[in-house]
Amino acid sequence: MELTVDQRWELVEKISKETVELGKHELSLKEALADVTVRPATGIPFAIAVIYGFWMFFREFAGTLFTDGFFVKIFDGYWLPWLQGIFPGKDTWLYFIFVGDPLANNCFEAFGVLTSGIFLAIGVVLPAIVAFYLIFAILEDVGYMPRLAVLVDTLFHRIGLHGFAIVPTILSLGCNVPGVAATRALETRKQRFLAITLLGVFIPCGAQIGIMGKMIPGLIGWVFLALAVGYFSVGWIINRITPGESPEILMDVPPYQLPTARNIWNKLRIRTLNFLTVAVPFVLLGCVVVAVLYITGAMNAIASGLSPVVSGVFGLPQDTAAAMIAGFLRKDLAVGTIGMLAAGGVTITVYQVFTAVVLLSVYFPCLATFALMLKELNWKEILGALATLVVVVFLYGVILHVIGLSGIGSSVWVPLK
Repeated sequence: MELTVDQRWELVEKISKETVELGKHELSLKEALADVTVRPATGIPFAIAVIYGFWMFFREFAGTLFTDGFFVKIFDGYWLPWLQGIFPGKDTWLYFIFVGDPLANNCFEAFGVLTSGIFLAIGVVLPAIVAFYLIFAILEDVGYMPRLAVLVDTLFHRIGLHGFAIVPTILSLGCNVPGVAATRALETRKQRFLAITLLGVFIPCGAQIGIMGKMIPGLIGWVFLALAVGYFSVGWIINRITPGESPEILMDVPPYQLPTARNIWNKLRIRTLNFLTVAVPFVLLGCVVVAVLYITGAMNAIASGLSPVVSGVFGLPQDTAAAMIAGFLRKDLAVGTIGMLAAGGVTITVYQVFTAVVLLSVYFPCLATFALMLKELNWKEILGALATLVVVVFLYGVILHVIGLSGIGSSVWVPLK
């Protein structure tokens, strides 16, 4: 017997009345939290609170507890005096490269491979990397990252990306190398080009953030503001001039769950080992190269050649050219070089330090990141990324120099001990 459409619906209704029991659904805590964290009115304040908590843990765990409370005492109280006592030939170039200044009383100012190099990598950067990746792994395992992606999707569409781009962006705050690698999950070449270019130019890595947190804690918020403005402004512009598609976001949003220790440990271990094997060698290499440049006199020659740009266009002391050179090897080393110059007697104002750190942040990506960019992008995209970088550096330099002419931050900067 064939049923009509109306008879079929009547049969469905009859069966449903006999089999379906209606009741009042009580919203669980997980469902309520999931709803709160994706609605803009409540999700944005929640995201701000999460980021603030993230930063406070990062600062206290990495800076106060481990760097100040443990590593500074070990390196300055025991490691440096021991090296200065046993390493032969205090007047030789070999001593200068590996130990640094024989009169230095702390590893930060010694500027040797075995002093400043190891102290920056292990004493300052490693705690920052561990703190960052620990919290990031917890947020991933809990299920918050997909909700953050949904929350920022509209904003990222303004620059040709979608909400998932927040994952490589935040990942790059730990290290730009895995951040660039994570852009492979984006669907189109245009999106990958946009994301890689913006990450390489505007996102400081955890190593650099760790150094900035120790060196300029009062200015770091302004540095992030300057970088965030550039990230979205430049992203909006290159999205308009770059051909290609920017599809909508399509991703699974799992329910909230308790994090598992095994997952968190595996993520933390893999990412920390990646930092130790990829980034630390470049920190040590950077110390060697900069030391050799100083010994051979090449650094003075480079500083003289770049003087019209560094001093005339950017309004910085000529000696900061050394930091620009070091920035290609490791940006954290370059930021640390600014502090070492000031500790060595170079007069630099508070605003000039701010300008130098911002320019180093948007300056050429570190060698490890650039090597991965060569792998991920074709030659036209590489040229486009480099052109963006050059324009951004000069625009930032000129704008910040003009603002600095007003006399803001004109007091002499004194490095924190």
